[in-house]
Amino acid sequence: MAQLKVTLVKSLIGAKKDQIATARTLGLTKIGDSSLQPDNAQTKGKVAKIIHLIKVSNV
Repeated sequence: MAQLKVTLVKSLIGAKKDQIATARTLGLTKIGDSSLQPDNAQTKGKVAKIIHLIKVSNV
């Protein structure tokens, strides 16, 4: 199964509470944090919610 590498590139300061919660569920807390996530519909929904704060690449 394909995986997505998700990296936080912008600060969560000033972000909405639901966006901060979404970042935390992806395992992102500080700028530069990365996590590998499965490439499925749930992950894509989370990514779409905070796409302006993260960088996504295929692994």
